[in-house]
Amino acid sequence: MRLIFVRHGEPDYQNDCLTANGREQAKATASRLKAEDIKAIYSSPMGRAKETASYTAKDHGLDIQVLDFMHEINWGNKSKDVGEAFRIPYEGHPWTLAYRVITDAAEDAKPVDWENNPFFRDNICMDFYEKISGGFDELLGRYGLARKNGCYECREENNDTIALFAHGGSGAMMYTHLLNLPFPFVLTSMPYGVCSVSIIDFTAQQGELVIPRIELFNDMGHIESYKDEKLHFEK
Repeated sequence: MRLIFVRHGEPDYQNDCLTANGREQAKATASRLKAEDIKAIYSSPMGRAKETASYTAKDHGLDIQVLDFMHEINWGNKSKDVGEAFRIPYEGHPWTLAYRVITDAAEDAKPVDWENNPFFRDNICMDFYEKISGGFDELLGRYGLARKNGCYECREENNDTIALFAHGGSGAMMYTHLLNLPFPFVLTSMPYGVCSVSIIDFTAQQGELVIPRIELFNDMGHIESYKDEKLHFEK
């Protein structure tokens, strides 16, 4: 079983859709995935992800199945009434501040036990992490994979390839859970661009434990090709 993960195209965040350039990126991504034998297409419930997925879904004659748990994450204190002693140490988005968590000199800021780090412990994002982790395990269960000891037990062999279109934040939490990596390291060490294609392989025989394996990560060759073609025709 293989999971193709695609981050949405260039977004118009205000209207939760794609820009004109983002739509061209999504079309290029659909062309990139045309030869893949995709059996199901999933998407975040957000407009920019569903719009990106729509071009690939059309090419494969598939409906988009919405996964509410892959909604882009929110960030900040769970309660607005917390005192200074319980406030998240650094304000801002995780993409810009994960570096601080890793490099901070304080011992409790190290990302080894990241879920209990003050930066994350009382953060709204942890509610999203629980939803994404549980939701993904339920999704993989449909394909014969059951979470066990941080891996997945193959209870029924499955060779399907599925595609998921989502976001930078919810995708990073997906990688954190599936690969058992600290969230701050995923944010800082595994950046992936708009309409990038990544593939995770879960191949195993019945009864085996599966360690998810990255087959491809952050492939944006199709986007670069689209840019080159666009420049060629504009000359």
